[in-house]
Amino acid sequence: MRNQGTLTSWNDERGFGFITSDDDGKKIFVHINSFSNRGRRPELNQAVSYALSSDSKGRPCAANVLFADEQRKSGLSSSVIALLFLAAVAICSFYLNKIPRLIFIVYVFASLLTFIMYAKDKSAAKNGSWRTPESTLHLLALLCGWPGALIAQQTLRHKSKKESFRFIFWTTVLLNCGAFALLFIPEVSVEVQYWLDLKLKFWIGNIAKPFITKYLQ
Repeated sequence: MRNQGTLTSWNDERGFGFITSDDDGKKIFVHINSFSNRGRRPELNQAVSYALSSDSKGRPCAANVLFADEQRKSGLSSSVIALLFLAAVAICSFYLNKIPRLIFIVYVFASLLTFIMYAKDKSAAKNGSWRTPESTLHLLALLCGWPGALIAQQTLRHKSKKESFRFIFWTTVLLNCGAFALLFIPEVSVEVQYWLDLKLKFWIGNIAKPFITKYLQ
């Protein structure tokens, strides 16, 4: 499994430095010989991916280090998938009138909030401060915030490689998409629209606002 990080310390004369992990903020020793591209000199604040290894004394170090811009990606990126989904929700809501229009607003609001929480958690990981519980990130993804989570995982390079986290995350995506598909049943759509009309203001005033105040202060 490859890990994502940033080269936060580098001594070019001696040919070594430290990578700060995007997932937990730990610093991993890296030697110039560990970089796959020997013709390119590392620079501070470069995004990299690496495999965990150990030296002759058993100390952890990075191996097979690749610069982020050299990594080849196949297929649609996570950000494109998220944006295409939001575009599809907008079309179904405003153009085809198949689902309540407020559903699109909920997805956008939840995605923005989730992206902010990922950014806050990554900053906390680097600074060694209080982290956002993974259960909170999963709950936000389940409650329509997964498009924002996908964009954050790719653009911020955060929570994008931890297998246990990824498994639960994709489970929340499937559950949310399953619930979304039910909206195309007319009876369900009518009930959801009625519920949104009655409860949305209550939810924003009594749940969302205290949540934002607690976690984003």
